[in-house]
Amino acid sequence: MPFTSQGFSAVRVPLRSRLLRRSSPGEILRQIEGGGESRGLCRPVFSDLQVPSELRAAAEHQGSEELQQHRRRPGGGRASWSNNPAADGFAPAEAAVAAAAASLAPVDIETGDKKEVAVENGGCNGIGVQIDGLRDEKPYSFLNSDGSVAVHAGERLGRGIVTDAITTPVVNTSAYFFKTTAELIDFKEKRHASFEYGRYGNPTTVVAEEKISALEGAESTLLMASGMCASTVLLLALVPAGGHIVTTTDCYRKTRIFIETILPKMGIKATVIDPADIGALESALDKNNITLFFTESPTNPFLRCVDIELVSKLCHDKGTLVCIDGTFATPLNQKALALGADIVLHSATKFIGGHNDVLAGCISGSEKLITTVRNLHHILGGALNPNAAYLIIRGMKTLHLRVQQQNSTALRMAEILEAHPKVKRVYYPGLPSHPEHHIAKRQMTGFGGVVSFEVDGDLLTTAKFVDSLKIPYIAPSFGGCESIVDQPAIMSYWYSPSLHVFTFSMVLENTTKI
Repeated sequence: MPFTSQGFSAVRVPLRSRLLRRSSPGEILRQIEGGGESRGLCRPVFSDLQVPSELRAAAEHQGSEELQQHRRRPGGGRASWSNNPAADGFAPAEAAVAAAAASLAPVDIETGDKKEVAVENGGCNGIGVQIDGLRDEKPYSFLNSDGSVAVHAGERLGRGIVTDAITTPVVNTSAYFFKTTAELIDFKEKRHASFEYGRYGNPTTVVAEEKISALEGAESTLLMASGMCASTVLLLALVPAGGHIVTTTDCYRKTRIFIETILPKMGIKATVIDPADIGALESALDKNNITLFFTESPTNPFLRCVDIELVSKLCHDKGTLVCIDGTFATPLNQKALALGADIVLHSATKFIGGHNDVLAGCISGSEKLITTVRNLHHILGGALNPNAAYLIIRGMKTLHLRVQQQNSTALRMAEILEAHPKVKRVYYPGLPSHPEHHIAKRQMTGFGGVVSFEVDGDLLTTAKFVDSLKIPYIAPSFGGCESIVDQPAIMSYWYSPSLHVFTFSMVLENTTKI
């Protein structure tokens, strides 16, 4: 009898052989006569297994009394927690086999241009970990806050994995199978929704992508192995050889290195401007055929803010795409796509993951643009491990709570530092002294969990200050559940020793204790 449940077709033989090898004759007979359900198994596992006369005799000899007690249990020997409804009495093996065969009667279905036979209602009443079709659109209008979206989007209305589990399962596989050649052809011609190979997609990862898309208001999201993977693949996919981009003076150092040293090998030029210099952007757009304006907002490490709505209008008038790295803002504090950007990028390692235990990066935008990047990503690799995708999903459940606390803690700390006589300057968009405070107030609902500041002193003085801190860790990164202090001159900008600014990642501790 054919098996069509993906879960059971894979385990049918080893499961049966394991039970036959390890069970007593009486246990085996009970499993067969009970359809395998007294151990929570699905009837199809044993539906075509005949009962040898020797086995029945051995069972009656070794465990007849035990078998009679088993049959007298409520539900005819089926465990009370079984997914399958209990029948009156206890059917003999022949009746169980006949019932299983009837429930799995073949039906004709259309598959593309060819009719094929499939089995209806196979497996544990549809319960299993299987692909169940990937829908193009899901209405999240009933989720009326970013907090609810972060918790439920991608899961509450169904997902590409059939299971009763509240949490999304981790699908650890490198490849996916097709039952027939016709099904494979249907998949290739987009009449059948499934996956093919681990580098091209994973059901667990899709849930995380849908959750981020819902938060950003994006048509599509692509998760990759790290934030830098997302940045570099995006630039390679969207900027043609011989193209021209505009970026800003303040940005993550590794991104700058890629733009200034790797892209020129493909003839790609870069114009670098101050984040607030709108005139310089207009000049670059007028004089050059700019493909992409790529910047962070807020920037790293000085937390400069770009007027996203204004630069998007200027760039779009010239046919230029706009990508905003919103890692420092998070999707809760800033909606870059709603402000006019074409793509928003995040290092999901930071606030989105939120626990300092996963590396990931993502880009969100229109289906057309993300598909362009996705096609190159499938070639280059850098696929996110499904276990990492699960950690992203887990982290996003508390994203709104963490970000609210981080916003509050960071603002209070910025105010304390700004009032301290030994602090030369504080960089935080929530302070009126910040050069783009007026922009941040207009386009952000919170100012983030990172504060940058300068201590009044040399490198030795700043090192003494860092070493005297009790709670924060000296480490790179930010956005997790631990407070972190980072002196970029020694950490991220080792080759720029004159940079005496600190980045202080505020998280869940009370400001009076930090």
